[in-house]
Amino acid sequence: MDSHAKARDKLTVGKATTKAQRLARELVTMIAEPSNYTNDDDHGKWMERYSSLINDHEYDPSTKQLRRTVSRARTSRKSSIIRDVANQNKWADSPPDQDEIEEFKATFGGMSNERPMSWDDLIAEIEGMLEE
Repeated sequence: MDSHAKARDKLTVGKATTKAQRLARELVTMIAEPSNYTNDDDHGKWMERYSSLINDHEYDPSTKQLRRTVSRARTSRKSSIIRDVANQNKWADSPPDQDEIEEFKATFGGMSNERPMSWDDLIAEIEGMLEE
């Protein structure tokens, strides 16, 4: 999160010297307060949509009040299929033992202790194939 704040500060502090910096500053400003830009000719409809998404997210219909999403720490984590699969890795805390390594080598055919070919050997082998 600290890197996001640093990037935002780097983007918004000082004078914008390029078109990209000016555009980025405009977008950061619009996203920070989308409701202020709903009348914008180019971006108004998108800022209106974005503003309504934020309001829907922050509004609690049961209490008819805004939720306090900023001050409250997030209590649950969104599910992630990738994270769930990665967490099933039985070697996450310790590497496979020697028997498992040998089984992998046998299954996937290789990782022998032979040194890889040198470029000269490889070129000679290719030339030999081309001569045949």
